Amino acid sequence: MRVFRLSVVPAGLTILVALVLTACASATKDNTATWSTDKLYNEAKDETKAGAWDKAIALFDKLEGRAAGTTLSQQAQLEKAFAQYKTGDKIQAVATLDRFLKLHPASPAIDYALYLKGLVNFNDNLGLFSFITRQDLSERDQKAAKDSYEAFRELVARFPESKYTSDARQRMTYIVNSLASYEVHVARYYFSRGAYVAAINRAQVAISDFQGVPAVEEALDILIQSYDALGMIDLRNDSRRVLEKSFPQSVLLGKDRAEAKAWWKLW
Repeated sequence: MRVFRLSVVPAGLTILVALVLTACASATKDNTATWSTDKLYNEAKDETKAGAWDKAIALFDKLEGRAAGTTLSQQAQLEKAFAQYKTGDKIQAVATLDRFLKLHPASPAIDYALYLKGLVNFNDNLGLFSFITRQDLSERDQKAAKDSYEAFRELVARFPESKYTSDARQRMTYIVNSLASYEVHVARYYFSRGAYVAAINRAQVAISDFQGVPAVEEALDILIQSYDALGMIDLRNDSRRVLEKSFPQSVLLGKDRAEAKAWWKLW
């Protein structure tokens, strides 16, 4: 006959388990459960003002769900995207904005959503501090710059009277200059290594795709030098005539052209 023994749990252990369970329950308790949507919003804004972006994101996320179907929920989405942007989480910020644009195509805040989407991918730090790092936005991955440009372009096209449009246009100009500079940067790299045909191809992209921007001046100069290195005298002379016509005051046309610094260098 099999005998079953019942284990007796010590009283102290029972109390310990009870305390652990109580602590876990307290840890998972939502202290905002009884808050009104207005209180949630005000608390989230306070966290935003304090720069506590992660806490603000959590509160805006709760508000978005509780106020679903209202303009307050839309506001929560946009402010959550801004907070995500401020934490450097660009992927989540763009995802939040894309969801907003899809769910609320008629929202009066569409222009702001597009502006913020452009801003998320806009990298102005390198432009501001390139004189310290000797780097430029043109030397970085261009996908973010292109995504930023497309968001700003849509904003300008759809909402020409928006209060965000003027700034968006200025940022678009900066991006175009940067994209052109990227092509010139690559062309210069190829030229420095004697890959003259590749240098010509990249310089021509800058000239054809980004007309009228400062980087075109050096692109033309790279063409002149590359054609000269290949012994293609007629094409070299044609490129020089274009440079003379487009940039008549260019220092790259003078005898001291070899000593002239690129337009983006500060020393």
